[in-house]
Amino acid sequence: MDMVMKLGAESPVVIFSKTSCCMSHSIETLIRGFGANPTVYELDKLPNGRQMENALIELGCQLSVPAVFIGKDFVGGSNEIMSLNVRGELKQLLLRANAIWI
Repeated sequence: MDMVMKLGAESPVVIFSKTSCCMSHSIETLIRGFGANPTVYELDKLPNGRQMENALIELGCQLSVPAVFIGKDFVGGSNEIMSLNVRGELKQLLLRANAIWI
């Protein structure tokens, strides 16, 4: 879990994804739509991807991907990101993390 937390803190927005996951792609597209440039780790392309996936599940991801960190904090998966967006809170979170500017 330490490796996942370390990687999650290296950039204003970090997404753990899989190349075959349509929800991961949708969340990445949503975040990029605000002008952010997330760091994306495709777990199915990484040699230690399975271990990272298990660590994400330990963090509380019901499904391992997508898992999103914003401002060094684990925010959650697609449900949490979509809920933040619907409530109008995702943009503010991205601003506070210096992932986007006005």
